[in-house]
Amino acid sequence: MVHIQRRPFVSHLRADPVQWVRHQRSGAVVHEGAGLAFWFRPLTAALSEVPVDDRELPVLFHVRTRDFQDATVQGTVTYRVTDPGLAASRLDFGVDPATGRWRSTPLDQLASLLTESAQQHAVDVLAALDLTEALTRGPTEVRTRIAEGLADDNRLGDTGVTVIGVRITSIRPDADLERALQAPARERVQQSADAAGFERRALAVERERAIAENELQNQIELARREEQLVERKGLNERRRAEEAAAAARIEAEARAERDRLAATTAAENRRTLGAAEAEAHAAHVAAYADANPTVLLALAAQQLAEQFPQIGTLNITPDLLSTALGKLTGTDGEPPQGPHPAAPHKPEPPQGFGGFGPPPGMPAPGGPYPPGTAMPGSMFPGQPPTRG
Repeated sequence: MVHIQRRPFVSHLRADPVQWVRHQRSGAVVHEGAGLAFWFRPLTAALSEVPVDDRELPVLFHVRTRDFQDATVQGTVTYRVTDPGLAASRLDFGVDPATGRWRSTPLDQLASLLTESAQQHAVDVLAALDLTEALTRGPTEVRTRIAEGLADDNRLGDTGVTVIGVRITSIRPDADLERALQAPARERVQQSADAAGFERRALAVERERAIAENELQNQIELARREEQLVERKGLNERRRAEEAAAAARIEAEARAERDRLAATTAAENRRTLGAAEAEAHAAHVAAYADANPTVLLALAAQQLAEQFPQIGTLNITPDLLSTALGKLTGTDGEPPQGPHPAAPHKPEPPQGFGGFGPPPGMPAPGGPYPPGTAMPGSMFPGQPPTRG
């Protein structure tokens, strides 16, 4: 649409570069061209405006294939008005001088012409093909046929229209038939998907089996190594016990040998000591073999006195003194010649102790004897009397 500015008696028209404009007055062409701007009188001017840019025309029509199946063809036709003067003379592109709008619909007429021509060529192609062929190789053949047919169409040439390109986007059957045709393909795809799923599952099972076998092999290897460890520990324990038993046996043998050697040494020492004591005793006996018995008695009394504890008080009776002197002089207890004072009579010790006096500290019948005093017939204090 051109731009028109109105004034009281004249108007101004301005067209875009892709708009071809023709200004006629009284049948004569005053202005003609694309992208013009000029003043004109609305009452005497006849204006035409033709677009000369490339235009896209969507086409959608139904055809029937050789097997009597309906199909829908969808595409696009690109065209351009290459001779706008011829197109303005064949189609009504006149505009209103007041508003600049077309008085009719020339582009709709041109679109109808292009659509009918394209449909005719598509019908000629698809009528010779089955539905399956039309869906597989039909778009290419239809596009080629429509492009060639529109290029050779005389009506388009006489109108000044040139077809630049044709595109067929789809050829589709009815919805029910399309689903039926898609079913085998879907089944094949589903089978492929199932096969892939089964293969994936089989692969997963195989991997799980491999993992289980690997774990089992690891457990077997672990059990075998554990068995070797237990066996090795047993061997070590047995060897340790054998070593301990051997060490204990060696220690026992060494101890027995030491004890044997000690016993042998002790026995040898005892034999040597006994022999020495026997020799000393023999020498001692030999030394006293020819000695006087009185001397031997004195030596025995001396040795006996050395073994007694210290004597605090000693009571010597005349009988004891006379007996001892008699033994020393060799008269063996005979009373000395001559008178001597008579000894006072003292009671005899009781015979209840086997001829011995009472124990030290106990009173005898007939009178108590304090501890530390010599009893009749006793040589030392606190000792029982000897047998007469």
